[in-house]
Amino acid sequence: MSSSVSSLCHSANKHKPWIETEYQGIVMENDNTVLLNPPLFALDKDAPLHYAGEICGFRVHNGPSGSGSVQFEAVVLDRSTGEGLVRSKEPLDCESQREHSFTIQAYDCGEGPDGVNSKKSHKATVHVRVNDVNEFSPVFVERRYEASVPEGRLFDRIVRVEALDADCSPQYSQICFYDIITPNVPFAIDNDGNIKNTEPLDSKRQRVHTFWVTAFDCGKNRAQADAQVVVTVKPSCKPGWIGWTKRVEYTPGSGSIPLFPSLHLETCEETVWNIQATVELQTGHIGKGCDRDSYSDRSVRRLCGAVRGEVDLLPPPSPAANWTSSLPTLPSSDSSLVFSFNGSNHVAVVPDSVVSALSGDHFTLQLWMRRGGANIQPATAQTRGNRKEEETIVCSTVKNDDSFSHYSLSVHGCRLSLFYWPDVSAARPVKFLWKLEQVCDSEWHHLSLSVQFPSVTLYVDGVTFDPALIHDNGAIPNPAPRQRMFIGACWEPEEKQKEILNNTIPEGGYHGLLSGVTVRPGSVEPHSVVECLYACREGLDFGDLETLGSGMKVHVNPSQSVLVLEGDDIESFNRAVQQVTYRNSLRFATPGVRPLKLTTSLRCFNEESCLSLKQLEGYLVVLQPDAPQISLSGVGPHLARPAPEFEGPRGVPLFPELRIVCSLSHAVNTAAQGMEGGALMSDAVAHTLDGCEVQPLGEELNPEREELLVDMDVVRERGLEIINTTAYIAITGAESISVYEDVLRSVRYRLAKGSARFERRFRLSCSEMNGRYTSNELTLEVNFLHSLDSLYHPSHLLASQQQFLHPSHHAGELSGHTLPNPHRNSVVPGAATVIIMVCVGFLVVMVILGIFRIRSIHRRGEGARVGAKEGSSQWDDSALTIIVNPMEVKTKQKQINNRCLIDHTCLAPVFIHTLSFFPQSYESRMGICADNEGEGEEDEEVAESPDDASDDQRIIIKKEGRDGNARRY
Repeated sequence: MSSSVSSLCHSANKHKPWIETEYQGIVMENDNTVLLNPPLFALDKDAPLHYAGEICGFRVHNGPSGSGSVQFEAVVLDRSTGEGLVRSKEPLDCESQREHSFTIQAYDCGEGPDGVNSKKSHKATVHVRVNDVNEFSPVFVERRYEASVPEGRLFDRIVRVEALDADCSPQYSQICFYDIITPNVPFAIDNDGNIKNTEPLDSKRQRVHTFWVTAFDCGKNRAQADAQVVVTVKPSCKPGWIGWTKRVEYTPGSGSIPLFPSLHLETCEETVWNIQATVELQTGHIGKGCDRDSYSDRSVRRLCGAVRGEVDLLPPPSPAANWTSSLPTLPSSDSSLVFSFNGSNHVAVVPDSVVSALSGDHFTLQLWMRRGGANIQPATAQTRGNRKEEETIVCSTVKNDDSFSHYSLSVHGCRLSLFYWPDVSAARPVKFLWKLEQVCDSEWHHLSLSVQFPSVTLYVDGVTFDPALIHDNGAIPNPAPRQRMFIGACWEPEEKQKEILNNTIPEGGYHGLLSGVTVRPGSVEPHSVVECLYACREGLDFGDLETLGSGMKVHVNPSQSVLVLEGDDIESFNRAVQQVTYRNSLRFATPGVRPLKLTTSLRCFNEESCLSLKQLEGYLVVLQPDAPQISLSGVGPHLARPAPEFEGPRGVPLFPELRIVCSLSHAVNTAAQGMEGGALMSDAVAHTLDGCEVQPLGEELNPEREELLVDMDVVRERGLEIINTTAYIAITGAESISVYEDVLRSVRYRLAKGSARFERRFRLSCSEMNGRYTSNELTLEVNFLHSLDSLYHPSHLLASQQQFLHPSHHAGELSGHTLPNPHRNSVVPGAATVIIMVCVGFLVVMVILGIFRIRSIHRRGEGARVGAKEGSSQWDDSALTIIVNPMEVKTKQKQINNRCLIDHTCLAPVFIHTLSFFPQSYESRMGICADNEGEGEEDEEVAESPDDASDDQRIIIKKEGRDGNARRY
């Protein structure tokens, strides 16, 4: 019985439940009930059987995307009808996920309450879309919008504002319209946010317009915050550069300054695809093309570290170098001479003594050149190269052991050529040719030609150029195997006249300017030295290359006088132009005006309407730098030494304690000069002097009696140059102050035996920057100290008489005869003038007394002849004796020395001169002071007059009469 019942139950649930294959559902945002279409019903053919025909539940499975089963669930509302409901487990967010997909499956209750033998339906796909709710308001992308428009025009769009809505549906996420909420403004806005003006704007009436706008979505939600719009009205647009400053000032020591800090290009909305601007700084009128080191070419070579040994082919005219004396010269900003050549009779013939030191096929030839005359204008493209005659700059034939080599440097149009003949008797010549614009632009250029035959290297303005070799030069006559060198041509003036008379045209001469022509035999000059020799200390530069925008290009020529900017974006180009700077690294820049030009070229998509901008012209003014104060000190106004010291083999140093100090009275930008630290105020700074001169005042030196000596070892070691003449000693060359101090301290003054006089005056002065800044003039008076023995010589007595008769001219000589420490300079005391006047007055009194005494003695002699009775009471003039009683004087040595100083300078000559008026029959004896050169010697004190003598010291005038008695007066 039980088995029959079981089989009956199993046969009762014969069919699976059935549902639709696909459902479309909708759920509102922030809700969880899903409305399905069609509704969810599960059918079972076993109905109306209990359990087997009933639906017990639905199962939710993952959809194609792998999600959905977690967020949704399905429940049975009626088991008999199979009605179900799909719902989300939690509220859905449309902005997070708008659509969901999953599968659902129904199952019946089986054959009993325990669900045994339950059957499942197929899986149906459910698509659920989350409907949006307008929960978000529009938000503007920017809170402030700015625009600039020219005045007087109507625009379709000035600026566009934009707002966004975070809702997920188009109904609520779209911005339906914008609105200007500020009343009475001449602007309108459309539904896309485009703002335009409703009437022409006038910048004079109102320059800036400010108003507010808002936005609404399609659900009529207003923006959370309104946006501000600022419209600037520009005056009528004129294409070109705006913010150009015609005058730019530069203070020396400022480093680099921007030339165009506020300059920008206005194209008036013209579309351009290429912009090119050329900035040109004209410095051709300054020296050799720019502000370089203000030193001579020779000094610059030393500062650049060039190897010594160069030979100057165009030296300043002097007795030792007279082959340039006939060449005309032109003024230059530095001390190097500029020589002018006219292509005919202006030729420099270098003497053989100089040429003989230039042998060999390894040498470096350097020169500064400028084609044309001194006032010639730059050559144009049409006139360049019209000269058909080849112009020779340097022509040389030198002897190398048993052969002669020849070379000549020439210019022909815009070509530079070097004709080199290794052996004039055997080898074929080689011609090196360069085509250069620098040769024919009538500007200053620096040429450096390094020859290591067969290799030749040419540097023009520090840039290397490779030559073209020409071996086949046709039938060229051999140069004469004779050693000679010419500058400006390849013939002597006399030879040219002979060739003209013989109807032959000589080779062309150079027409232009030359300076600093040097040859250094041996190894060639390093490239770094060549660059230093040419380097400009001023020029154009670009501030920061890292700030250069994309597509921008910058090019600067070697002389830094031309800078080219190129780009395609207006904003990037304007930022680049403002980075163009002027720099001058010289502490004492050459003041003056540098013309400045800006040329602009635009290329547009529409070439017919492309803008054409005119050239802008201005000028850069380099202000006068504060002059440095070069102070010479450490030398007193007087130098007194015994005359024998000057007559020694080494003489006496004139400036043994010389001190040179250079100071500035303004702040120096040390950072601009590559030094650390801030400003340096009124302090000693490192300077380079370029010359000092020692000059005797009054008469020139007599080479037979006196001379100035210099330690030549120190001069040669430092590479300085010296000119020693009877009129002055000039030491030149760029060197540090310490070097010049050592050299000047070695300057000595020497006299021949017996040539010492009372004084000799010298003047010392120094300069830097080629005499641009000079020091104070230090005047030194040299006094020669003589002993008393030499003073008693008749010639010295005569000199002493003239000295007293002309005290105003010899005050320094008289007061300078002291005995100072030999290692210190003597300074004349302030009472010298008073002592001299007293001496002169005393001399006059003594002369009067002497004359009166002679007359009295003469009268007494006549009386003696008349009456012999009175003979015993009269003086016997023939036996008159003047005696100074040398009593023991125990005074301090200091007092004796002081009294002896007075006697030495005044009283001793006075007494000698006074006693010369007495008859020679009188015997005179005096106690005089000895020289105080020794120590411990006792000197005798002499009374200045008989009346002033003390009891222990008197002048005794004794008359030895017939009675043998002496009478004391």
